Amino acid sequence: MTKHEELAAEYFLSGAGCAQAVFCAFCDLHGVDRRTSALITSSLCGGVGRLREVCGAFSGAVMVLGMLYGFDFPHEASEKSEHYKRVQALAEAYRAEMSSVVCREILENAGKRADTSPTPEERTADYYAKRPCVRAVRAAARILDEYIEKNGG
Repeated sequence: MTKHEELAAEYFLSGAGCAQAVFCAFCDLHGVDRRTSALITSSLCGGVGRLREVCGAFSGAVMVLGMLYGFDFPHEASEKSEHYKRVQALAEAYRAEMSSVVCREILENAGKRADTSPTPEERTADYYAKRPCVRAVRAAARILDEYIEKNGG
């Protein structure tokens, strides 16, 4: 288990949203303080505001990828293309482990109803035991760590 994987799981288990847990776990690499990182990613949790769209754990990882390897503007088309290749490689690895990059599909594949109410569920031991979210947060952080190790960062 990687350092960032452990930290992301710790943050999630202590109440952070999935996107927050992953992005905040990498504060040591992307250089944004934890509070700002949590604020920036707060809307992405629950598949973007509990809409159950793109998985928040994956979104947090992609944001770290952008901070470490992204492009600024103005930019060359080749920079954009190279970065999108990175994002797609991360998505492929994440799909291989979690079956999808879509929150709703990940939840449904785990036998959970993809509730889109704006009210989050209470974080209890039962909540953590029945949801794939801790596994998703760990997977996103580990896959990103593996990518960084392979490609520098």
